[in-house]
Amino acid sequence: MATEAAPETAEKHFGLSKDDLIRAFRIVYTSRRIDDKEIQLKRQNRIFFQISGAGHEAAGAAIAFHMKAGADWLFGYYRDRALCLGLGVTPYEMFLQSVGAAEDSASGGRQMPSHWASRKLNIFTMSSPTATECLPGVGAAEAGRFLARPEARAFLEATSGFSEDEVVVVTLGDGSTAEGEFWEALTTACTLKLPVLFVVEDNGYAISVPVEVNTPGGSISKLVRGFPGLFVVETDGCDFLESYDAFRWAFAYAREGKGPVLVHAHVVRPYSHSLSDDERLYKPASERKKEAERDPVELLARRLVTEGLLSEEELALLKAACDAEVNEAADRAAALPQPGPERVLENVCSPSVDPASPAFDTEDRPEFSGGVTTMVDLINACLRDEMARDGRIVVWGEDVADASREEILSEVKGKGGVFKVTAGLQKLYGKGRVFNSPLAEANIVGRAIGWAARGLKPVVEIQFFDYIWPAMLQLRDELATIRWRSGGLFSAPVVVRCAIGGYLTGGGPYHSQSGEVTFAHIPGLRIVMPSSALDASGLLRTAIRCDDPVLFLEHKHLYRQTHNKGAYPGREFMIPFGKAKTVRPGTAATVVTYGATVFRSVTAAHRLADETGREVEVIDLRSLAPYDWAAVAASVKRTNRLLVVHEDWQTHGFGAELAARAADELFPFLDAPVRRVAAKDVFCGYAPRLEEATLPQADDIHDALAALLAF
Repeated sequence: MATEAAPETAEKHFGLSKDDLIRAFRIVYTSRRIDDKEIQLKRQNRIFFQISGAGHEAAGAAIAFHMKAGADWLFGYYRDRALCLGLGVTPYEMFLQSVGAAEDSASGGRQMPSHWASRKLNIFTMSSPTATECLPGVGAAEAGRFLARPEARAFLEATSGFSEDEVVVVTLGDGSTAEGEFWEALTTACTLKLPVLFVVEDNGYAISVPVEVNTPGGSISKLVRGFPGLFVVETDGCDFLESYDAFRWAFAYAREGKGPVLVHAHVVRPYSHSLSDDERLYKPASERKKEAERDPVELLARRLVTEGLLSEEELALLKAACDAEVNEAADRAAALPQPGPERVLENVCSPSVDPASPAFDTEDRPEFSGGVTTMVDLINACLRDEMARDGRIVVWGEDVADASREEILSEVKGKGGVFKVTAGLQKLYGKGRVFNSPLAEANIVGRAIGWAARGLKPVVEIQFFDYIWPAMLQLRDELATIRWRSGGLFSAPVVVRCAIGGYLTGGGPYHSQSGEVTFAHIPGLRIVMPSSALDASGLLRTAIRCDDPVLFLEHKHLYRQTHNKGAYPGREFMIPFGKAKTVRPGTAATVVTYGATVFRSVTAAHRLADETGREVEVIDLRSLAPYDWAAVAASVKRTNRLLVVHEDWQTHGFGAELAARAADELFPFLDAPVRRVAAKDVFCGYAPRLEEATLPQADDIHDALAALLAF
């Protein structure tokens, strides 16, 4: 059962000195005055958005008093102004973000105000989606434990390093506890007994939605009491000293390695959710009056005076000094320019490691060994050798381990993935580097972000593309944006392997779908989809060694085909991203394709050649983001006809992008309209005849080519 805190009677100020309490007041008061100044600047149209931490200041300052800046980690959210001030972020740095200055050290003008980041202070780049910080925070704690292992000494300098008793603090609002990712994070933290301190800053509202609508019974601390090993603390987050004491117990529990903690801090929100909101529309005056009586800034000021720690005159002088600092910082920041248009594309991808460069091209220098084998075998061999090369590589996902209960491996063969892609890796490298995840896709990707943020290299697996969607928020709003939104402070070069596609004869609508174009539309995310065993080996090695997040799509139908087998090309065999492959030369027309439709396109081209004597060129893109437009353009300029073939749906598919670009850039060279062959706009049925009618077949490609050549 979870444990509830029952703080013992302690000395009046829990060991805090007069100077400590004055410092605490300086933090909470400065935090409030920055909010007030931002509100003034917004009304003057000198900044463009404002969201405050008002009412949360005492809890934030108390957390900061217990954190070890630069050793502990913070995965926070936009109410954490006082906490970040307490850790060392300056008012000037906060105003740089408010005005969108190019010199904003947290994001370079990319993020809204109150989305802080600091590599020096271990404040991970914050984002706006609710609760998405929870899983990366859990991953960071997990990574810290991994880095503490003696085996990590060999590569420790290439990572963030670790501190002996480090704690990861994850903060969120009460509304965020309704999100599934919060519960996934809590589950993993408890299962693994991780030193994660979840702080629920409960101001009673998620914008206008009251807490009882979000949380059964209206109390998150009561709701989580059944989690094994979870230490639960409930405190008045408006009272600095009570909060300080609560966090004293919480941090001690986590630092002693006993497991995770959840602190339920009851705070207030005396200002509206943001300047885009008006709380008077849903919060009555009587309630607002009660909140004002619990204002943490006023409560702490009153304590300092009534307990004789400061006189009224000294308090006024302290406030005046804080006001002066805030005003000076705001004026200085407001004078600085925003980033220029030439910086728009900075840090979308790694500025120093380009996986499309010649440095990743050893395709013409393979060192073959052994006989030809399947795509599954070559992917497995690549993972095996890359893990031997780099101890930072860790593999997890659903069913990827040989056996979670390692002691039974002497009795059983082991699973190693539903397609056996990871078979034997746990036996080679142990359960510390190859392990199973819960049945939760967001959990898989979110935790990987935390690992990668600390310099490790997660290669994780989503078992079926059809089930990738719970991870969409982590993939799109977190993983792909991290480098860009932090101005290059942080990166997360995660490789997400995923089985995709149909042609399975019985896969049905939930084991046969494509949908790669959805992800190819996301800046910052590399997309790869090999069609042969050899290409899979070379592209996966590039994916692992590059410094950007990669979605590595492995077509299930191609795992064990005979037509795409290859010999192992050696430990340094790499294929750069954005380099297409001409799998069949020709002059009559160009077919651009990828994945399982490569073989079908070649089959159609051979048949057409037998019938007409006309040779069609078939180009396998191999990677979709980036894709090799130069190869496409060069071919079309010779053949003057273009057919795009893919397994994904036709409407809004990848072919639409190529067709539009061809019409724009290659129009003078085209002797016929650009045509497309793709899946019909319907889900893939279970009955084989339905599947065959839905997905593009060689006959469909043949007929489209014949019509194109006849135009």
